[in-house]
Amino acid sequence: MSFSLDSLTIDLGGRPVIRDLSFTVAPGERLVLLGVNGCGKTTLLKALDGLLAPSAGRIAYEGEPLTLQRLGEAGFRRRFRGEVALLFQNVDAMLFNPTVADELAFGPRQLGLADVAGRVARWARTFDVERFLDRPPFELSGGEKKRVALAALMAVDPKVLLLDEPTANLDPATGARLVDFLEGLRDVTVITATHNLTVAEELGSRAILLAPGRVGALFDGPTHDLVHHQALLIESGLAHRHVHHHGGEEHQHFHVHDAE
Repeated sequence: MSFSLDSLTIDLGGRPVIRDLSFTVAPGERLVLLGVNGCGKTTLLKALDGLLAPSAGRIAYEGEPLTLQRLGEAGFRRRFRGEVALLFQNVDAMLFNPTVADELAFGPRQLGLADVAGRVARWARTFDVERFLDRPPFELSGGEKKRVALAALMAVDPKVLLLDEPTANLDPATGARLVDFLEGLRDVTVITATHNLTVAEELGSRAILLAPGRVGALFDGPTHDLVHHQALLIESGLAHRHVHHHGGEEHQHFHVHDAE
């Protein structure tokens, strides 16, 4: 499923977070949103999920304006919520059911989908949370909650995944399995926000680089080109040149900021 943004501007608390941003996302595309904290990645994902209204400009989903008025129409809202799924950076905001099984079943039940039990079993197995099905989500670790939240999103068979720092709080092995899972998805549009340059190329072949206070994007193109473009990474704040001295000689090293 596709998105189109035309001169999008979003103000929060009187401060422009996104300014005059335009781009399109093709069906099935895997796009990475890169930038430091505060550059607007999360705000943009929430706007794409219909949770924030533009201050100016326009967002379209499948050629239809994505507005609060349109989302107020039952038919469009049900279709959109069944097709577009957002993973919050803080997954505690997503988990509110008494058990993990109820979390995975909630979306399918709300949308009236068939075989709820089968969906719960399939995605609990896929994300290795079967042993938690009878437990309250609040008892789980951060990484376990992340896996439960992802399983709950996939239980409705979304056509679009909006992922906010999906590898955060995951151990390296689990993070790698998640990246492999995302790479294996077919016919699903995936838009991932991260500041982790280490996994950026695996998360998507196209990247958009945002920077605080910037009009538009600093970069929109192949992810490989961006992660090797030192000047742009430094300008955006994702990297810096570290200068030190040894024996009276000055040395410079290029450092990226990709710890989560």
